[in-house]
Amino acid sequence: LHVDDCADALTLLLQVHFGAEPINVGSGADVTIRELADLVARVVGFTGRVAADPERPDGTPRKLMSGARLAALGWRPRVGLEEGVRQTYAWFLDRFAAEARAL
Repeated sequence: LHVDDCADALTLLLQVHFGAEPINVGSGADVTIRELADLVARVVGFTGRVAADPERPDGTPRKLMSGARLAALGWRPRVGLEEGVRQTYAWFLDRFAAEARAL
């Protein structure tokens, strides 16, 4: 979940949610840990081998929360996973380059 979408969701919840039931904040998109690792590798240009150890930390191949309660309030994420990874990587490169020049 992109940080901008998270901030938007939390702002909405602060304005409209007064109940006691928990509301998950997430995209609702099902992506495996492997798919995420492959996406990050592709975006950053990593050509090595991505290895997984299903014994660590708990061997769960995917982690998906229900976003139904948040969606019922009209919220939808605006930044897709791949675009968010690309934006985050670009930010990292910009920040790293700026810090390297300062040394």
